[in-house]
Amino acid sequence: MIMQSCELTILMPCLNEEETIGICIEKAMHFLQTNGVSGEVLIADNGSTDGSKSIARDLGARVVEVEEKGYGSALLGGIGAAHGTYIIMGDSDDSYDFLNLMPHLEKLREGYDLVMGNRFKGGIEKGAMPFLHRYLGNPVLSFIGKLFFDIPVNDFHCGLRGFNRESMMEIGLNTQGMEFASEMVVKSALNNLKITEVPTTLSPDGRSRPPHLNTWRDGWRHLRFLLIYSPQWLFFYPGIVFMLLGTVFSVLLIQEPLYLDEVRLDIHTLLYSAGSVFIGFQLISFYVLSRVYATQSELLPSNGLSRAIDQIFTLERSIAVGLILILSGLGLSGYSYLIWQSVEYGDLAASNTFRIVIPGLMLLILGIQFIFTGFFKSILELKTVKTGGRETSVPQMAASTPLS
Repeated sequence: MIMQSCELTILMPCLNEEETIGICIEKAMHFLQTNGVSGEVLIADNGSTDGSKSIARDLGARVVEVEEKGYGSALLGGIGAAHGTYIIMGDSDDSYDFLNLMPHLEKLREGYDLVMGNRFKGGIEKGAMPFLHRYLGNPVLSFIGKLFFDIPVNDFHCGLRGFNRESMMEIGLNTQGMEFASEMVVKSALNNLKITEVPTTLSPDGRSRPPHLNTWRDGWRHLRFLLIYSPQWLFFYPGIVFMLLGTVFSVLLIQEPLYLDEVRLDIHTLLYSAGSVFIGFQLISFYVLSRVYATQSELLPSNGLSRAIDQIFTLERSIAVGLILILSGLGLSGYSYLIWQSVEYGDLAASNTFRIVIPGLMLLILGIQFIFTGFFKSILELKTVKTGGRETSVPQMAASTPLS
């Protein structure tokens, strides 16, 4: 008999796992019976061509077939089909202990939305995790995730995790591959869900074939996801560093050459410093524009930094600052022209004139970038509203404040 609702769904993604799917289901069923938990075992099959589905059905598990390929696709299909208030998901390769799920369930009953397993605290048996995964991939990606998103999780990629189904359905999970593991944690944090972790043991999987995971490809997909969902770290902080370094060296070199022991830094370094300022401004612009797009598209919630920049970086202020920079650049360019005129348009001493020409050009370019970045931001902020049955795009005037 198929239950229409229950407390817990034990969800396993599956792709040709006939060697291990049976023992995983038996352990999961035993856990439900032994602990008196109202639940089901659900297999999200992603196109198995072996006997996995038959084994699962014979053992009393429910099977939902997910046609769209990928680890994330299989789990999304399973989450959508689950009957449980809570879901505990785990790989069907017998690497996780489905007899010991109470720590996850207890935390879910306490009100946590996401309960992660931590294999580094629970124990990793010999041969259970490849060397690169254990000492490079998982620690590095987990560190980056904690740094970027301030999440209290030390094992971002543990495959055994429990969550409140309703909460997880609301945060818009959509990645199809292995990066789904990162998306679940990151979006839970961005949407202020309650997250905790419990120790989990990892055993060598029971299959005779290699795992589906591809170390470098899937590792890059996880890293790419973390970077894309953190424009603050991808664009803003590097942009600030480039602008500060470029500005400091430009200010010093505009006056005179700079000596570091016996090394003389002059107009060539000034040119690179100006380039650093351009790069920094571009990165900060990318941050502003990507945050507007991500917020408007509901890919990311707004945060304190993005709201502060929205208040400061209005179209009117962008135009005003841009015009000031352009006029300053024109002033320096005019001054350099007068110097050239004073020598009757002959040869100039590059070391002196470039100290005027390079800053002048830098200010002109920055001014133009300021103005058009402001316009681009305003285009991204256009809202579509219905008026008289027709859709019309209107600017968000409330986001702009008068110049003061």
